[in-house]
Amino acid sequence: MRLHLLLLLSLCGAGPTAAALSFSLRGNWSICNGNGSLELPGAVPGCVHSALFQQGLIQDSYYRFNDLNYRWVSLDNWTYSKEFKIPFEISKWQKVNLVLEGVDTVSKILFNKVTIGETDNMFNRYSFDITNVIRDVNSIELRFQSAVLYAAQQSKAHTRYWVPPDCPPLVQKGECHVNFVRKEQCSFSWDWGPSFPTQGIWKDVRIEAYNICHLNYFTFSPIYDKSAQEWNLEIESTFDVVSSKPVGGQVIIAIPKLQTQQMYNIELQPGRRIVELFVNISKNITVETWWPHGHGNQTGYNMTVLFELDGGLNIEKSAKVYFRTVELIEEPIKGSPGLSFYFKINGFPIFLKGSNWIPADSFQDRVTSELLQRLLQSVVDANMNTLRVWGGGIYEQDEFYELCDELGIMVWQDFMFACALYPTDQGFLDSVRAEVAYQIKRLKSHPSIIIWSGNNENEAALMMNWYHINFTDRPTYIKDYVTLYVKNIRELVLAGDKSRPFITSSPTNGAETVAEGWVSQNPNSNYFGDVHFYDYISDCWNWKVFPKARFASEYGYQSWPSFSTLEKVSSTEDWSFNSKFSLHRQHHADGNKQMLHQAGLHFKLPQSTDPLRTFKDTIYLTQVMQAQCVKTETEFYLRSRSEIVDQQGHTMGALYWQLNDIWQAPSWASLEYGGKWKMLHYFAQNFFAPLLPVGFENENVFYIYGVSDLHLDYKMTLTVRVHTWSFLEPVCSRVTEHFVMKAGEAVCLYEEPVSEMLRRCGNCTRESCVVSFYLSADHKLQSPANYHFLSSLKEAMGLCKAQITAIISQRGDMFVFDLETSAVAPFVWLDVGSIPGRFSDNGFLMTEKTRTILFYPWEPTSKSELEQSFRVTSLTDIY
Repeated sequence: MRLHLLLLLSLCGAGPTAAALSFSLRGNWSICNGNGSLELPGAVPGCVHSALFQQGLIQDSYYRFNDLNYRWVSLDNWTYSKEFKIPFEISKWQKVNLVLEGVDTVSKILFNKVTIGETDNMFNRYSFDITNVIRDVNSIELRFQSAVLYAAQQSKAHTRYWVPPDCPPLVQKGECHVNFVRKEQCSFSWDWGPSFPTQGIWKDVRIEAYNICHLNYFTFSPIYDKSAQEWNLEIESTFDVVSSKPVGGQVIIAIPKLQTQQMYNIELQPGRRIVELFVNISKNITVETWWPHGHGNQTGYNMTVLFELDGGLNIEKSAKVYFRTVELIEEPIKGSPGLSFYFKINGFPIFLKGSNWIPADSFQDRVTSELLQRLLQSVVDANMNTLRVWGGGIYEQDEFYELCDELGIMVWQDFMFACALYPTDQGFLDSVRAEVAYQIKRLKSHPSIIIWSGNNENEAALMMNWYHINFTDRPTYIKDYVTLYVKNIRELVLAGDKSRPFITSSPTNGAETVAEGWVSQNPNSNYFGDVHFYDYISDCWNWKVFPKARFASEYGYQSWPSFSTLEKVSSTEDWSFNSKFSLHRQHHADGNKQMLHQAGLHFKLPQSTDPLRTFKDTIYLTQVMQAQCVKTETEFYLRSRSEIVDQQGHTMGALYWQLNDIWQAPSWASLEYGGKWKMLHYFAQNFFAPLLPVGFENENVFYIYGVSDLHLDYKMTLTVRVHTWSFLEPVCSRVTEHFVMKAGEAVCLYEEPVSEMLRRCGNCTRESCVVSFYLSADHKLQSPANYHFLSSLKEAMGLCKAQITAIISQRGDMFVFDLETSAVAPFVWLDVGSIPGRFSDNGFLMTEKTRTILFYPWEPTSKSELEQSFRVTSLTDIY
């Protein structure tokens, strides 16, 4: 039954409830293994691995080969137990529930030795009625079953047909059948992460007691009525009414900044009841909208909703409400077959630029507020506006989405299915439906989430036949695919959230996929939807390798994390590129070879006779390679937004793989484990700048495009300089006439045959010179300086070893590094070891004698600590 209320006012909100008692069971619990031979205290929220580590029974799980050494932890069946006294009089309360916000994963729950329920889904919220079993002094047990063993049992029981894949590739050193358990899929291993299938109570657990009725859920969605040109707000409240009689009362809604206060009478019938409030916001009230980072403010409005009910029961919710619209535009494009694929926020087309988010740790109890803040601040500091929360991880904690709201980070939200086919037996579907319905209610109020996506790469896996399924069997798997993602997940999204679009997969062809019956023959088409693209063999400096697609939602190259990050989890015998440790840590087949292959195309590989020096130089060179490759590819997508070439183009999104690391290992990430910036992240800060000149060659002609994410047109000039590698002054410089850089466009600003440019600049050759360029308005630098190499750096002539010195001084909370070089230096890398913080720029081409760089520490540090830790490297140091 639904109670529909129409309120002619404005609204916003969600926060703490009153008129019920809540008793948290967080804190110390007892943990024991399956045969009772090991018993220890453990924290909740937490997991068994963390408890073992905190008691000194195991080392850091990330140290050296401990992912293999501690496999036994995940294969055992552990029990969490606790005895506690209730601090209130139970008899005074009509209903008492045990609420578990997150259980990882398969467990049987006993309360006072009575089985009250089971769990099988890490992503669901569970509530059990314990009114008839609770006493003053109580015991609770969660008897876990190993997720690895459970998954194997479920797979074995699925006898009708095979549901692939069985196991991950051997190089990943992982566990099998993860697609049969509703758990973080990458916890069984991935090509960038370890296998740690955790067990434990990973979120809050509490006892709730109440009389009359209780507010279980509270969520809302702002909806813009285009025809009426006004905002409405849909608010949904779910109550458990335990009174035997109807409960009457009033709802008082207040939004001070919108000068709104409204009172309404309601009556709740016994049982589970949903109250829907439809709130119309007067046109006379100016509503400021939420904008992504770089496009405007993230304005929100505080709202309170107070339910004053019979029996003196008051329930109050408070929240911040943000107003924004989002549209996924799929429409014909002149001169190109297929359809567009781009997003409008508040009616404005926005190029999505950013990366893909994975879980920040294998052990979620180690993901602190400080770490989340550091990682997400690094997103906006690098001029990104979007993160894709990838479908092989977790639905992130509330604080993640709250920070994205506040920082203006748009979120492409996958449902948690990745790189696999999945069963569709009724028990599995029931669990998934509960998971999806809960997550929609939990997350739909966040303006940062702009799209739901059913899965990661599962349409591609099915239609590109990753698992070598017989063609005659394909209809069975297509039927399962449609059942899971269309008839269940999509159905729940359409019913529960009308405020944002839904697509079934990534990559997908969007509307074309729908037209083809929810699976496309080529889900990775350049003419529809989004694409994932990886090529580690072709020369990444050749932009013609990359797809001129509508939207690139995954692409990237690997690198190794810095030595200071690896040093914490390794020993001296591990510090070589071909050590057992280096091979073990690489979970992508041939990954180390591919990095050296790509680096060797344009750079001389390290040749030092000192093994440690060679290892550090190789790490540095992989980061140079990764940064330059992703820069070249991203700039190709950026300059493709406004053009159709050979029927392809209008690219409107570039999300490289991946933002962050789950442990200390080689990966595609631009942020190392813990948040240290790789060279790629510094490059992203430049190539995602709101105004950027992009240089490239085609048929021996040098072009520069101007790329603008600005909302206004600007009158500008372009400065193009040519340097020789052997001299710190430019050999020639050219400034264009003034031109108007159009808002939100990418246009060609400059073209010149390379031979003419070399001739114009004296004795230049491709091998002896490099080009730099920047955009400026009113003599003020408006864009980062960009550069274009005219030859591979291993063929550069005139490069000599640069002597770079730094004078460090303190200015308030930051530090100033005044650099001086004796020669032109490419890829100058400033490093302060393990001191947390970031530089204002890094990995740069130094073509002037002096340069000033700022360092922003994340934790208190001193000038002397920086001086002791500081090292500077450039490409000339390894030649």
